[in-house]
Amino acid sequence: MRTADSVIAPAAPEPVAEGRGAAPAWRRFCVLLVGGTVALLAGYLALALAVDPYDTGRPRLLNREGVRPQGPRTASASRGRDPAFTAAIIGNSHIQLITPERLRAQTGIPFVQLAVPATGPGEQLTLAAYFLRHHPNPQALVLAPDAFWCGDDPALPPSKPFPFWLLASDWPDYLRGLVQSRVAAEVVTRIRWSLRPNARRARPDGYWDYEPDYLRQGDPSDPARVAARGRRPPAEPDPGFAGPAFPAAERLRAFAAGLPPETALIAVFPPIYAPAQPIPGTPRAAAAAACRAAIRTALAVHPRHRVIDWSGDRPQLADPAAFFDPTHYRQPIARQVEAEIVAALGALRPEGPRE
Repeated sequence: MRTADSVIAPAAPEPVAEGRGAAPAWRRFCVLLVGGTVALLAGYLALALAVDPYDTGRPRLLNREGVRPQGPRTASASRGRDPAFTAAIIGNSHIQLITPERLRAQTGIPFVQLAVPATGPGEQLTLAAYFLRHHPNPQALVLAPDAFWCGDDPALPPSKPFPFWLLASDWPDYLRGLVQSRVAAEVVTRIRWSLRPNARRARPDGYWDYEPDYLRQGDPSDPARVAARGRRPPAEPDPGFAGPAFPAAERLRAFAAGLPPETALIAVFPPIYAPAQPIPGTPRAAAAAACRAAIRTALAVHPRHRVIDWSGDRPQLADPAAFFDPTHYRQPIARQVEAEIVAALGALRPEGPRE
């Protein structure tokens, strides 16, 4: 006879683990999400490469030369690789008024203007290297080293954002640069632009006359504006001014040493309104002179170079009507700078036929 204690009670059902079925579903969702994101990114990059939004010449589907009207920061990628040009002007707004068309008319050399406002030596030497990659044997390069070349940071950092990725020689940097919202918007814009047969194109030679922009800001002969641009700078150099070593000059030396010996290399120290120049005998004036000397020494490694120095006390620089501000001169000064560039190119012309 079985007792109550010997009766085996039925086994209680095991509790179902909460969320046991949710884990596989969550994993599937994560895999689908990651896979979808990767596929979407790969599809976008394929489209961006096919469209080539800034006309870098990389593999593309839309065979439309040039770019729509836009700023020189991005348009320079298209202009800098254009085989129609065999010489370049590189700098910022302090060399922007030099006209490629006039230089070509007087020298026969097809110039492109690659000046980008508010850039310094890092951006400008990057542009020069990009031009050289696409034109291994250029006829001439005109650089405009100004006060921005006299900093003490060896990294030569830009003062404003600059698309280094667009000029990169390697694919990883270029692909990373494509993954930006503004670039994606430009992909769409370029598709629309390319499909319009009469769409306006940015000027191929890159010339941009800034005079109308300055005139819209007010009358340059206004007494208050004249007084403002004639204000003397302090006696001491700005913080970050280099010396005795100048990193930009060292980078220039390496670049100049790598140029073909047949290439004419011209450096223009840009015009500065005379009353706004450093007072002679001050530390600021000494530092500026040391910077220019370092640049001259760097250029000397190249056998065909010239320096055009407009930083001194030429009588034209004392004319207040010739400037918009201490460092932005007007067309009459620009024509005189052009004339000196033409003369320097004539003096550097090789004796024999060019290969």
